Amino acid sequence: MSNEQPLSLSGSCHCGAVRLSLPAAPETATSCNCSLCRRTGGIWAYYELGTVSIQGHPENTESYVWGDRSLSNFRCKNCGIATHWEPIEPTPGARHGVNLRNFEPALLASVTVRRFDGADTWKFLD
Repeated sequence: MSNEQPLSLSGSCHCGAVRLSLPAAPETATSCNCSLCRRTGGIWAYYELGTVSIQGHPENTESYVWGDRSLSNFRCKNCGIATHWEPIEPTPGARHGVNLRNFEPALLASVTVRRFDGADTWKFLD
């Protein structure tokens, strides 16, 4: 029997106004170098839209939309931490991204992080 603690699937922005609960631990995540992701430093895990519990959203979040205007990127209104993104016009099976930097480091350490070239080729670099 293992003495290891199960990974926490709950996280929050820095001030705690936005709280996220994942339905399951991700197997992989993405580190993107597009102009937004390289600035926020987010490590993104993807889930079917609506499967992640997000408390404090939308009352404690604000949205930033740029580029092809297909995604709303959300951050906490109070502490400014990037929490997640959602499609502006969701379609059946749409997914959204959750910033794993808002969770305990052990969760991120358990995930294979793939590098994505969102700045140029739109291909994985590994």
